[in-house]
Amino acid sequence: MEILNVKNLSFKYPTNEKNTLENVSFTLEKGDFAVLCGQTGSGKTTLLRALKPSLCLRGEMNGEISFLGSQLYENKKGFERKIGFVMQNPEQQIVTDKVYHELAFALENMNIKKNEISRRIAETAQFFGISDLFEQGTQTLSGGQKQLLNLAAVSVMQPDLLILDEPTAQLDPVAAVEFITVLKKLNTEMGITVLISEHRLDELISLGNKLLVIENGEITVCDEPSRAIDSLEKDNKILEYMPAPVRLFKSVKSSCACPLTVNEGKQFIEKSFNNGISVFTAEKPELSAKKAVEVRDVWFRYSKQGEDVLKGIDFTVFEGEIFSCLGANGSGKTTAMNCIAGLIKPYSGKIKVFDKKISDYKNNSLYINCVSVLPQDIGTVFLKNTVEEELEEVGASFDLIPVDLSYLSKRHPYDISGGEQQLVALIKVLSKKPRLLILDEPTKGLDNCFKMQYAQVLKSLKEKGVTVIIVTHDTEFASLVSDRCAFLFRGRVVSEDETHLFFSKNSFYTTPVSRMTRGFYDGVVSVEEAVEMIVRNGGEKT
Repeated sequence: MEILNVKNLSFKYPTNEKNTLENVSFTLEKGDFAVLCGQTGSGKTTLLRALKPSLCLRGEMNGEISFLGSQLYENKKGFERKIGFVMQNPEQQIVTDKVYHELAFALENMNIKKNEISRRIAETAQFFGISDLFEQGTQTLSGGQKQLLNLAAVSVMQPDLLILDEPTAQLDPVAAVEFITVLKKLNTEMGITVLISEHRLDELISLGNKLLVIENGEITVCDEPSRAIDSLEKDNKILEYMPAPVRLFKSVKSSCACPLTVNEGKQFIEKSFNNGISVFTAEKPELSAKKAVEVRDVWFRYSKQGEDVLKGIDFTVFEGEIFSCLGANGSGKTTAMNCIAGLIKPYSGKIKVFDKKISDYKNNSLYINCVSVLPQDIGTVFLKNTVEEELEEVGASFDLIPVDLSYLSKRHPYDISGGEQQLVALIKVLSKKPRLLILDEPTKGLDNCFKMQYAQVLKSLKEKGVTVIIVTHDTEFASLVSDRCAFLFRGRVVSEDETHLFFSKNSFYTTPVSRMTRGFYDGVVSVEEAVEMIVRNGGEKT
């Protein structure tokens, strides 16, 4: 039975000359699990918000949206509670101080009786496995817990359609898998229709029964995932956004069916190719003898009565190095970076930046052609009404990065995609000409194409002698751009190594290709390296 029917939907922002959405048409049946993918700026967020009237941005809309057989915008209030929406940033959606308050908040606003509220939130807490968090303050939760709470708080209203806009963008790999597992459980056990937009597709494609591809504001593909992927030509850029098994399959000649999961990819490789040459040896990075950052036995807590967030953390970053920090939400990554940037002060330990103690940088000299930080919450970077004004304020230009963003000039920073916000914010930060650049989750909201361009920017900065520290959950990006990586756990660095060794040793915090090839081709961490090993062993590229 049809639940959502979109016909010839177009949308244009007031400051845009062109439509962001152009004649979008697709249908969802009840119980569908649909995955929406496309380039950064292709219109994914605009489309999803158009399906939730209370979130739809101001602009000119044409076309029809039918929900449960009626026109959506003719009965906005009646349908509001039947369509749930989970945003990218967990912080933006939480409105109360306690977990149980958050679960009850919407129900109280719906004037539901107290005994019914109690029953619903008890069931929901149990279903989502958050009963132990029931009395906790929402600000004490990890990023993964906050996003799971957001999903629970939406689900408690018993929606018919659940829309999610890149909900795992700020989650570590383990938390992301847990979130997606619960989401699929809602779909299969509760019959809730799901429409999710994501750049992180490795876990999602195989779970969905429908794949939607949006290009330049138009839905170009809407089909069962395997058929949708088969319909994509080799030179279609959308293939770059597909899971690693798909990208590998499309890169080499084979008569097998296209794998969608790591397990299927592993079987595809082992059945289709030889491994007489089984070890990939990567070049070791050449590191400077000069230290850009030294962190020695640093301890930090946010309050005297609180627990230590950093517990004697130690690591060194060398000049001109790209150094990535990985680990679960709440492991201390961002806190450590804020200590290095002088934004917070540890109560014990030593930190040096370019052989100088933080305390010796007087009169904000630490931030004058020295240290720049791109925060995780990009919204804090923007203060003006247009992108053009943002760049003029700091004397920056679009030429600072090799990506043409001039089309954003007249747009409000909050009206552009998350990935575009990341790139504009990077331009603002680079205008300060830093020697040390600290990036906190820089690739969230970026598609693979933009990530490659982002990587080129960072490598060009490295060639100019700039040191880069990245806090990230994006294992593929870290493997592509980093010289070394560190893994943080409970406020300490528990492992640190050259990038290939780091990902080859890890089981969970590693790339899909590493999991897919290990034991057959050891030391491989990227699709390109896997293709190289296949060719070395007699296979052919497409």
